[in-house]
Amino acid sequence: MAQIEIRIELKKGVADPEGKNTMKTLESLGFEGVESVRSVKVFDIELDMTPEKAVEAGEEMCRKLLANPVIQNYRVILR
Repeated sequence: MAQIEIRIELKKGVADPEGKNTMKTLESLGFEGVESVRSVKVFDIELDMTPEKAVEAGEEMCRKLLANPVIQNYRVILR
């Protein structure tokens, strides 16, 4: 059994409307000093395979479904 974490975030220069809206709301609630907010999607996945195969499977999941390589970066982390 292996567990991986997949983190997907927008590439630099790509608009992040969710992050901007969150920042505006935080400011309107009185939070000061917030420089920026970026949204990140995280998937925790348990797999019945070796850790090495789990990382490979996570990479393939990102290439085939979870990430859009044109606008997103991703990382697969063994937990």
